[in-house]
Amino acid sequence: MEFQKTPGWLDWYAGPSKPRFKLPAGAVDAHCHVFGPGAEFPFAAERKYTPCDASRRQLFALRDHLGFARNVIVQATCHGADNRAMVDALQHSDGKARGIATVRRDVSDAELQAMHQAGVRGVRFNFVKRLVDFTPKNELVEIAGRIAKLGWHVVIYFEQGDLPELWDFTALPTIIVVDHMGRPDVGKPVEGPEFELFVKFMAQHANVWSKVSCPERLSVSGPPARNGEQNPYRDVIPFARRIVETFPDRVLWGTDWPHPNLRDHMPDDGLLVDFIPHIAATPELQRKLLVDNPMRLYWPEES
Repeated sequence: MEFQKTPGWLDWYAGPSKPRFKLPAGAVDAHCHVFGPGAEFPFAAERKYTPCDASRRQLFALRDHLGFARNVIVQATCHGADNRAMVDALQHSDGKARGIATVRRDVSDAELQAMHQAGVRGVRFNFVKRLVDFTPKNELVEIAGRIAKLGWHVVIYFEQGDLPELWDFTALPTIIVVDHMGRPDVGKPVEGPEFELFVKFMAQHANVWSKVSCPERLSVSGPPARNGEQNPYRDVIPFARRIVETFPDRVLWGTDWPHPNLRDHMPDDGLLVDFIPHIAATPELQRKLLVDNPMRLYWPEES
């Protein structure tokens, strides 16, 4: 089957630079995706966008180029609840990848068990209305109760203004990982009431973790991670650094390759890695962010 990319779609950046920042041994890229290839793993009929292909082989080549040891592959919304492309990547990773699935209420116990055997360790609930259609909250709570028995966790993706209505999600019987700090408005002060609410959300709920990734999505003033820029996305740094330093044992980082739905520019993934020491300033914080925390969450049998 052939697919036509969404008009204006930005393909991932070919030929990324080699990072200057040396990742600690065993570092995990804890947020990335695979798209198709569409001819092998068709995109979902209900998708809101059609991406370029981004195969497991290309992902694993990037992993090795950047210096990561492992990946956490998050189910892409363009594949809906058809997790075959993600599971296929896990099965070809030699144990170096774990997965986050998208499932519906009618998923069988046998299907959940098969995904667990493949390396899936969580489900993602997406609340970004421009990307997905809303799933009823009672259905999400039911799914969370079922996956908790497998030791999985829940990943939630939302935008800053939606946090108040998601506050009671902390009652779920799992760890909850928030994507990209809940997408704060970095044009506002880091001490402002909007971001303070997110800090309070984490402070009051010990089961809430946060990814401090995707500065390329959050930045307003840049500069972008292109053309050798060693100090990109400066407006995002205070936000991510505050979360890393306040909750060092509950943070994760990932490339977000192949960076779906970017409109302005496509970052150089090598320069994105060089962003890490700006938000995790010490070797201890870097090791927690990149090794200790993701290993504890995704490979607890090894940590």
